[in-house]
Amino acid sequence: MTKAARGADRGSAESGPRSGRLGAPARRALHVKGLLPKLGLGLSLSLAACLGPATAQTQAGFERFVRDFRPIALAQGVRPDVFDTAFAGVRLNREVVKLDQRQPEFALPIWKYLEPRVSDRYIAKGVESAGVKAETLAAIEQAYGVEKEVVTAIWGVESFYGAVRGDFRIIEALATLAYEGRRRDFGKQQLIAALKVLQNGDIEPASMLGSWAGAMGHTQFIPTSYRERAVDFNGDGKRDIWSDDPTDALASTANYLAVAGWRKGRPWGFQVRVPTEFNYGRFAEATLSTNQWSAEGLLLNTGAPLPAGYDKAELLLPAGARGPAFLVLDNYRALLAYNNANAYALAVALLSERLGGREPRALSWPVDDRPLSRDERKELQASLAKLGFDAGGVDGIIGSGTKRAIRGFQSANSMIADGYASGRLLDDLRRALAAKNEPLIRVAAGPANIGDIREIQAFLRSLGYRVRVDGVSGPQTERAIAAFLRSRNISLSPKASREVLQELRKAVRAE
Repeated sequence: MTKAARGADRGSAESGPRSGRLGAPARRALHVKGLLPKLGLGLSLSLAACLGPATAQTQAGFERFVRDFRPIALAQGVRPDVFDTAFAGVRLNREVVKLDQRQPEFALPIWKYLEPRVSDRYIAKGVESAGVKAETLAAIEQAYGVEKEVVTAIWGVESFYGAVRGDFRIIEALATLAYEGRRRDFGKQQLIAALKVLQNGDIEPASMLGSWAGAMGHTQFIPTSYRERAVDFNGDGKRDIWSDDPTDALASTANYLAVAGWRKGRPWGFQVRVPTEFNYGRFAEATLSTNQWSAEGLLLNTGAPLPAGYDKAELLLPAGARGPAFLVLDNYRALLAYNNANAYALAVALLSERLGGREPRALSWPVDDRPLSRDERKELQASLAKLGFDAGGVDGIIGSGTKRAIRGFQSANSMIADGYASGRLLDDLRRALAAKNEPLIRVAAGPANIGDIREIQAFLRSLGYRVRVDGVSGPQTERAIAAFLRSRNISLSPKASREVLQELRKAVRAE
């Protein structure tokens, strides 16, 4: 699309040049070839809403929709002959309906999304593909000011360097989306744009193939973005993103990023270390300079000071306070303009680093956590509202309103107010409701995991005990636990456990 919008993990609807999944034949072929263990094009998480049963959609209803849509398209400048040729043989595509309702990739936690896309296989294939197109990529970098590693990384994440470009007929896929209900406005907008692409002579209808959601070519442009940002870089008179030659697609991607504000030679962000006593709620939506973040105690992940002089840095916690933290800058926001999901932007950023020769980052993810299904996200929002924390509606989309409501609940219950929606948080909400709105106390018993240990250590520090917050229950932590238990006359083992965490929650709440 033409303008960035906050995505589901950023706050609202999708944006960027592409959005979609592969057709079933292409997926099956790649599974056979071993090219697609978990490949899914990086979609904005806000697309998780579902329709009712596909049986509600009929071919007769679809044909009526096409007849009614024809005068609308003609009124917007599409010639009758172009419309009729494009729609010859087009039918309601049940596979598109099914994929639009299912989209299982949205249940993936971010570390599972990143794992295949920043893997040795993707890196090796990226180095090989960039080597083949080295002269072209160098010329594109010179022309648009976007590093070749970044363009190559998008090529890789979008289509595994051109191996997976989609096999759906774009007009049929978009017409199905425009008819079937969940994304009618998107489908209609993209369908008009696709018809105008055909009318311009850029591609023949039979060759206009792509993902089920209308994304096309090596770097998966949707039709509106193609019309606005695609370029003819090889000078053959056509902006050809579909052919085996990726030149125009790669240049179009660089052009898109350049218009979105990419600045060559600038970092996309920094991995950072957040101080133990950091007030996550206070800085949840802050955009500060690196100098200001330094004043709040943030350091590079290595322990070195933050580089000075960078403005508009946002704190990104893609898996909450228990996962890695980043300060992200304008170049990261340009990646979000391309595809408005943090999982996608991080995949491109991290893969581009590896393609440029950087060693892998040490990223500690809370792998014991589980992602929420759409129904669970809706339950979370409804539960927050029942407890007095309005998320702004119950739609299953974890946007800025929901994150603010989560932070309110977390702050009220002496939790780290990171606004992160997780299975652990949903369990806490369920217990809070079961307690009839009484103050929440975590009651799950058993041994502590690394996240629990960090919380135990953080609470001990807030109560004045000298202990490092490192998620490791060593002698120092156990001595602090023992001292805390003695001071409260609590008969528990001085080991890190969820029972100890429960007692610490009570003590902190009482302070």
